Amino acid sequence: MSTVEQTTPRATPEAAPDGPLVSVVIPCLNEAGNIEACVQAAREAIAHAGITGEVIVADNASEDRSAELAAAAGARVVSEPRRGYGSAYLVGFAAARGKYIVMADADLTYDFNEIPNFVRELDDGADLVMGDRMDNIQPGAMPWLHQHVGNPILSGFLNVLYRTGVRDAHCGMRAIRRSSLETLDLRTPGMEFASEMVIRAAKRGLDIRQFPIEYRPRGGESKLNTWTDGWRHLRFLLIHSPNHLFLVPGLVMSVLGGLLMGLSLAQFAFIGRTWGIHAEIAGSLLLIVGVQVVSLGLCAHAYGMYFMGEHDPWFERMRARFRLEHGLALGGAIALIGLAIAAVIVIQWIDRGFGALSEERMAVFAATLMIVGIQIFFSSFLLSILGLRRDT
Repeated sequence: MSTVEQTTPRATPEAAPDGPLVSVVIPCLNEAGNIEACVQAAREAIAHAGITGEVIVADNASEDRSAELAAAAGARVVSEPRRGYGSAYLVGFAAARGKYIVMADADLTYDFNEIPNFVRELDDGADLVMGDRMDNIQPGAMPWLHQHVGNPILSGFLNVLYRTGVRDAHCGMRAIRRSSLETLDLRTPGMEFASEMVIRAAKRGLDIRQFPIEYRPRGGESKLNTWTDGWRHLRFLLIHSPNHLFLVPGLVMSVLGGLLMGLSLAQFAFIGRTWGIHAEIAGSLLLIVGVQVVSLGLCAHAYGMYFMGEHDPWFERMRARFRLEHGLALGGAIALIGLAIAAVIVIQWIDRGFGALSEERMAVFAATLMIVGIQIFFSSFLLSILGLRRDT
């Protein structure tokens, strides 16, 4: 009989030379009603296919007899006391010895007889193989909101941001080559682990494939929270795409702000009217906020590269071309121009005997230049500080 091992997440080890071809990893949280059947189905599928394999159950602090039942059914059980879908998988991956790792949930929703099909794709050169449930969902297996709204929107959004081509990005049955897994540096503890795997695989340029599988009604109560887990996935998609979260909106705001300020300063008639001081103030706010958002986007790119192990060719090129001194010079020059304009306005105001200030537009323009220059100046220092990790 197998025993329960205490394991903590660590770097995934290399497959043992005499290890099995396939490790089936099943995360488990209070699945006493299903886990035995899942383990047995996985073992039978492996045996029937004539491949060497093992079944690992990553018990996620279950409060029922899940771990005991899984061990009795022939699985090797490892324990992860920290709750979370990703946490359980990280422990299961660390314990797996196979060349290939097949992932599946412990709720009887997936057909373990698909294991040989995943292995076939990996043998053919794939790095990550995804199941596609969307055309083979049995009645009652997936809530209408998940099937027709949540999953299509999140998967579609992921493809817009990362061009993965994956139709069902949140399918719980998938397989990955161990050597490819080691390059992903997966670390997310929650449900967004599913998105992290696909995103990082796409960013690394791995060979991602998919084929249709069946999705069945689960045994027992679902642990998914529609809104909370959906938001966590959406948040993760945005956080890992600083271009769409920061740079694009920031650049749009900056350009619109600059145009509004230019129209106001030039007293240029546009769409039948001349734009005044109020338009200039709105433009100033847009420009200032836009520059700040762009700065945050650049810092997000730097953090992703230096602390999260991301590969970012565009940012690498920018880093090689532009140095701290470039940013300091640009920011300092813009701030000094604004300061010079402000000084002229103040001198004129003093000469007029401290009367009414008649250069409102130029005063707003000068203040905007000083603020934007200061933003660029100190953001350059922050980017340089983040880059120290890369240079050390």
